[in-house]
Order: sequence, then C-alpha cells, then structure tokens
Amino acid sequence: MEKNDVIVGTAEALGTNGEGVVRQDGVTLFVPFLLPGERAEIKVLSRKGNVAYGKATEIFTPAEERARPVCPVFGRCGGCRLQHIKYRYQLTFKQNLVRDALRKIGGIECEVSRTERSEKEYGYRNKLQLPIGRQNGKNVVGFYAERSHRIVPTSVCPIHPEWSEKLIAAVYKFMETCGLDGYDETTGKGQLRHIVVRELKRKFLVTLVSAERRLPGVDYFLFLLDGIFPEYSFYLNYNPEKTNVIFGKEFTLLKGKGFYECAEGGVSFEAGANTFVQVNEGVRAKLYERTVSLVDEDETVIDCYAGGGLLTAMFAQKCKKAYGIEIVPEATACADALAGRNGLKDKMTNLNGTVEELLPQVLAREKGRVTVVLDPPRAGVERAVIAALAESGVQKIIMVSCNPATLARDLGLLTGSLKPNERGELVKAEPAEPRYAVKLVRPFDMFPQTKWVETLVLLERIP
Repeated sequence: MEKNDVIVGTAEALGTNGEGVVRQDGVTLFVPFLLPGERAEIKVLSRKGNVAYGKATEIFTPAEERARPVCPVFGRCGGCRLQHIKYRYQLTFKQNLVRDALRKIGGIECEVSRTERSEKEYGYRNKLQLPIGRQNGKNVVGFYAERSHRIVPTSVCPIHPEWSEKLIAAVYKFMETCGLDGYDETTGKGQLRHIVVRELKRKFLVTLVSAERRLPGVDYFLFLLDGIFPEYSFYLNYNPEKTNVIFGKEFTLLKGKGFYECAEGGVSFEAGANTFVQVNEGVRAKLYERTVSLVDEDETVIDCYAGGGLLTAMFAQKCKKAYGIEIVPEATACADALAGRNGLKDKMTNLNGTVEELLPQVLAREKGRVTVVLDPPRAGVERAVIAALAESGVQKIIMVSCNPATLARDLGLLTGSLKPNERGELVKAEPAEPRYAVKLVRPFDMFPQTKWVETLVLLERIP
C-alpha cells in the first residue's frame, strides 16, 4: 500500500477523530467519514511506516448508522466531523472514545456512563466566531479548514441558530457596500478580521474585529444589525497585530451597554464580549448541576482554573466555603464582582495566579474536608499540580475535561497507573501504586456533530 494506490477495504472501527479505521496488509489506514462495516474504494493519500491516510472515493455498502449531512460545506470545514453519523451513534462513539482513552493512555479500566445527550442536535451554539479574509481576490466569510487558516466560505452553519445565516449575509453586504476588504494574513492588508457574536437569553453581544482603528461605514453595519437582533450591544475591536489571537486589547463600545445580566443555577452574573460561557446552554446546566451535586455542605471547595467564577459561586452557595483560582486578572475581577452581586463575599475567595503556585498554599491552610475541582484547558493539568494533590491527601477530586487524551494522562498520574521514568516520560506503573479510585466517569455532549466531548470525573482517596 503506497501513496496514490486505490484499494478496496472495510472499516473496522472509528478512530479518535471519528475517522474509519481500515487494516490491510499490515497497515492501519485512517479514512475520514467512513463508518465501521462500510466497504469502500479508497485512494491512499499518504503513508508513513505502518500508518496511512486515505480518502473514500466510493462507498459500496453504507452503514445503518450513516446520516445525510445537512451542512453544505461538511467535509471541508474543520468544525463538524460527525454529521454523517446518526445522533444516537455519536453519543455511543463519545462514550467509547472516553473509555478507550482511559484504558489505552491512562491504563485505567473503569465503567464509563452513557453520554449525556444534548436536547438540540443542531442550532445549539450560543457563540459564533467567524474569520473574515480575502482569498483569490475575493472577500470570504466562513470557518477554517481543519489544521489550517484557510477559510472555507459559507453562508450558513447548522450548529448555530438561525440568526447566524442573516449575520453572514450582513457582513458580505457591509463589505460590498462600503468597499471594505477581509484581512489577508500573509500580506497584512484588509480591514475586517473577525465577527464574534454571543447570545445571552435573546440578547446579543456583537464584536467586529478590525485591523484599522477607524472603520468607514460602521453606522451602515449597525443599520444591518438592527434588522437581525432585537436587542444587542456592539463593540469595535482594534487588532493591528500579525497574530492568530482574535481580539486586540482595544474595545470601543458603539451601541448598547456592553454587558448583560444572566442567571445560572441560582447565580446572577454579568457577561461581556470577552466573558467565557459554555456554548451549549442546555448541556452546561446539566453539567454544572451534576458537578455541584458531588460536593457536600460541610466541605471547602477549591475550584482550579475557575475563569469568571460562575461554578465557584455555585459551590459557595452550597458549601461551607469556596476558593476560585484563576490566572487571568480580568476573570478574577469578574469573579469578585460576581461574589458581591450574589452576597457571597464571606464564603467565596478569588485568587489570581497559577494553580501550581496557589493550590499548595490553600491546601496548607484548609484542614477540614476539602474537595479540589480541576477544569483545565485542553492541554490538561500541570505535573506540579498533580504532585501537590498526591502529597496533600485530599479526599476528593472532581475533574471536568474537554480532552479525553489529556484527561486519561492526568487520571493515570492521580490514580497511580502512570508514573514518569528517569527521562520524565510517562510509563505504566508496574506494579500500580493506587492513590485515588475512579468513582464516576460521565461524558456530556456539549458539542454535537463534532468530535469533542466534555467529561465529568469523580476521584476518591484510597485509605
């Protein structure tokens, strides 16, 4: 099997990215959008050693699980990778994805609960984030292709609400009418870089990112937005830097009050243009409710990677005391404001700094029943944090992760099934040195139609 060969094969399983896995002639071939049991003609695109990648040119026997994708750019856009799979099978795929990651990466054999479904299979995202560019002499608005910054132009995105289609059309009309260009990352030319919209209970925060501080025709764009959104605030963000970071430092509010009050789990909070809020409102509520149910009223909770403090406040409402640790100063300031708004200043303490620096300090002064909550970014938890937890003897750890691979690695270190060797590489601990037992693993489908899954885990200390 070599590059450009055309073979006929049958997929045996799904890989971690939802691609079909074909094994033939000692080679494992990964084929996007091919389902287990499907026999297909496949063109080999590349091969390195015993691993190859291919493209299905014809499917002879479609699987029962196959669905007709509803997106016109499915397969080219880098967002959704599972629209070709019926939703109930997507849930099974994500349950298996978490189970396999724990076993293969972390050396952990445990029960994984069924994936908590999203009530909305489409139209669930409350945030739209679109790059605006210029390709082949034309302005384009869309999403990036997988593993690239090449924009795939689109006029509609089914996982966003109906207003997204109207917004994309408005951006195109704005550029055409006012003679504006999308930003070219290679040359640095062009005015418009991104359009970002956050929906909060039918109120909207719209941010247009511009490479120029003064943008001609912006009043016309506001006129177009008036016909789309019933109530909205509008920011013009200035980002002149040659960077992949979306927002620049300078936000100018041109319409509305710039923030809106929301409530979640009995906690009132304000959200602005740069506030992090989970994109699936229904699944977020289920996840937070289940997470808070895992702690008791007489416990102190240390919420690491706490962001703006919403979950920290939920813990503070229920428990004896709650700490929130967050590295971003603006997020900690939001958490302080949230504590005051909800009358939680006596029970909620927000600390700004790294988790590896601050967690040991808090653990040293809290001697009662303590639960540590870890909700890290996709890269996972720092080794120093895991070492501090192992030494502390904390009785209970709750983890919320959006990456099964780094979750499995971190759980392996916490439970003792993995350990670093003399070169710092992680290897299976033989014999295992058990420290924590896995009591709950529950996936939540925060992101239907995509390969991503949010997972809630409960660990308890082994005496």
